[in-house]
Amino acid sequence: MLNGPLVELDINESIQKIKSEATWAKSDRNSMTLFKSESMTIVLIGLHAHAELKPHKAKGPICVQIVLGKIEFGAAEQITQLNQGQMIVLQENITHHVKALEESFFILTHLNR
Repeated sequence: MLNGPLVELDINESIQKIKSEATWAKSDRNSMTLFKSESMTIVLIGLHAHAELKPHKAKGPICVQIVLGKIEFGAAEQITQLNQGQMIVLQENITHHVKALEESFFILTHLNR
């Protein structure tokens, strides 16, 4: 279920589902939308080691929380290394990029504007 009054999620189960899909085997990344409403979208993103999300912008504020692994997050002329259990929040319309330093999974929460 992607939306409802109360949505319960098992992140470990979702990671295993992502890793079992053909896209994970063929590509350097895979993702799964966990929740979607008019105001917010939550996506679980998996990246193989050294995979990159090229510079881009989000139309609303975002939060990135590392579930497994280690990533490099670059924005506003800063590069930050984020490890499992860490998170970062970024305001809207700021160019940013992500590079997986090892196989990594993170939750992206995007406030829709």
